[in-house]
Formats: sequence, structure tokens, C-alpha cells
Amino acid sequence: MNSNPPSGGDKDGPPAGKPPLPRSPRAALEPERVPLPSRHLRRVRHPIVFVGNAIFTLLVVVSIAIGAGLFIGKQRFEAPGPLAEDKVVNIPRGLGIRDIADLLQREGVIDQPYVFMGGVIVLKARGELKYGEYQFSKQSSVSEVVDTIIESKVVQHVFTVPEGLTSEQIVGRLLENSALTGQIKEIPREGTLLPETYRFTRGMTREQIIQRMQQAHRRVLQEVWDRRVQDLPVKTPEQLVTLASIVEKETGKPDERTRVAAVFVNRLKSKMRLQSDPTIIYGLTGGKGSLGRPILKSEIEQPTPYNTYLVDGLPPGPIANPGRASLEAAANPARTKELYFVADGTGGHVFSENYAEHQKNVARLRGIEHGNSNATPPAPSGSPNSAKP
Repeated sequence: MNSNPPSGGDKDGPPAGKPPLPRSPRAALEPERVPLPSRHLRRVRHPIVFVGNAIFTLLVVVSIAIGAGLFIGKQRFEAPGPLAEDKVVNIPRGLGIRDIADLLQREGVIDQPYVFMGGVIVLKARGELKYGEYQFSKQSSVSEVVDTIIESKVVQHVFTVPEGLTSEQIVGRLLENSALTGQIKEIPREGTLLPETYRFTRGMTREQIIQRMQQAHRRVLQEVWDRRVQDLPVKTPEQLVTLASIVEKETGKPDERTRVAAVFVNRLKSKMRLQSDPTIIYGLTGGKGSLGRPILKSEIEQPTPYNTYLVDGLPPGPIANPGRASLEAAANPARTKELYFVADGTGGHVFSENYAEHQKNVARLRGIEHGNSNATPPAPSGSPNSAKP
């Protein structure tokens, strides 16, 4: 008997070439053993893949950070600002973005200068920041502040010239206006400035305002001259301005202008002297203003080139700067035969066609001035002798 085990046998399994022995039911339920893969079989990552993944991750992180920063920045850009009430701030010429941000912070308009600068850069509006005087509303957001500046929504000042001022008086008002700059070379010729309301921005020169007033006067005068009545006893636009200036100084009531103009036009046609008190005053003061008192009898008889009690026809030039309404009244006077008018004691005038009727009106005014119990309230300041023969 051979005691050696069969060749190729395995103590853990059936002999080679023989079918496997049947497994018991319990053994059949046990999982089979699967050999583990060797470590040296694990695939090694390529360096380029590793770097690519790192870059992608970095980009994702940066994108998230930028998005978060823009979101936060946008919120701060549009959040209400620190201003407790409306405020005007003057931004001088030549300031850069950082200087403007610092100025706005000092003035209390914004409290985050870097948000202001960042917003301007994001909007690509660096070159659109304009100097000037700006009014910022209460609690203006940085967004609203930037929009106000880049849209150049500067503060608009107004300069109003009442009708009937002389050129010297207008120049005086221009010099008193602190929002204007520069000096005035010379007083403009009388009657060449149009009384009106002019808008301007801080820093505009006084000469520029005068130029605008002169341009407006020329435009309006040409329009009125082209529409004048044909039988008007004035030959040039300059004479029309002179007549209109007298009308302007004689009455401040709009509904009287054409009747006052008619009186002077009728007198010119009848070769009567105009006898207008304002012409006496202009001759005495040289356009500096009113006398501040009634005209003296000696002054009525005092010769000056403008005293229409002594000179025939129109004076040599305007006695004030008339407005459009007086220019239109002089160019298109009422169709009346009236030759006289005198104050009525209520701010207006009483008109008459003959001297006898005019004398009654003057006597009535005298009674008002002396406190006649049957009279109406006292007359305003001014001479009652206007347009007497």
C-alpha cells in the first residue's frame, strides 16, 4: 500500500481532475472568499489632472466670493444714506474720484467712500463726475448720489429782474448776487436788458448773465417791432424802446398799459409834449433810481435832455428797461382819443380826452391827498401832474 498522498492533491479542496465534493447546506450559505486586489494595481492620477482640479476649485471659490462681494456691495450701494435732511454741496473743479468721495463723507452725504468709488468704477463713470453745486436729498443712497453727479443735476439759481429798473440798478443787483462770479466791465446801455427771470448755475459770470439779457431783449424787440401798428409815430426799434420805457415807469397795472401808451402816442401825433414825470426823475438822477420824494416845481422847470416838460417829442433814449408787456403796449396802443391821465387814488389812473375834464380829475386827486371825507383812500407816491398840457 502506498502511504504518500496523491500528487496534485489539495487538502483544502478535492483532488485534481475530480468533481468537487458536495457542500453542506450550511457551507453553501457562507460567502465565498474573494481575494483582495494588490495595492500596486491602484491607478496613479496624472499631475495635469490634479492641477486642473485645483484650478477649477479655486475658480469656483473665487466666483462665489466675487458674487457674494457684489451682492453685499449692491446692497450697500442702494441702502439709505446718513443725511438727516437735504443738503447742498459744492464740488470744486479738478477733484478726483477719491477727493470727491472724501468731500462727500466730510459733508455727511455718504459714510462709505469705498462703496462710492467702487460704484463709480463698476459703472465706468469715472470720467463723468462733474463739478458743480448739488443738492442731495435726505437719506440719499450712494447710488442716488452717484446718479446726481454723473447726470450733472446741479442746483439751478434764479436771477429775477423786475420791469422798469435802470441798467445801473440791474448791475447793482448782479453785484450783490454771491452765486455769480466776475466783475462787470461797464454798465450796459439803457433799455438793452430784458426784465425776466434767468436761471443759472453757481459760478456763472455776471457778464454771461448780461449777455443773456441783451440777447433776450434783441429777440423780443424784433418780434414786437415786426407786429407794430403801421401808423405808430416812432421810426426805429430804439425809439419804440424809449416810448415803452416811459409807459413802464408810468403804470404798474397791466390793464392800463395800452391806454397809457395811447396817451403818449396821441400826444406825439398832436405835436404835444409828453410831460412825463419819470423823465424828469431820470434826468435828475442819471438812472441811479428814484428821488425818494415828490418832484419839486423848480425841478420841473430844470432843463435836462430827458425833461419832457421842456423838450419836444421823445427823450434821447430810454429811461429804464421795459418788459415785453410794455413793449407790446407801445407797439400796439389802445385806439382812443385820450390825451391826459392822472392818479385815481387807488393805484390806477383816470383818463380824459380834454383839459377841462383832466382838471376835474386833478382836483379830485387833490381832495384825496388833503383828506377829503368824501374821497377814496390816499394816492400812492408819485406826481399827479402826469401828462398835463
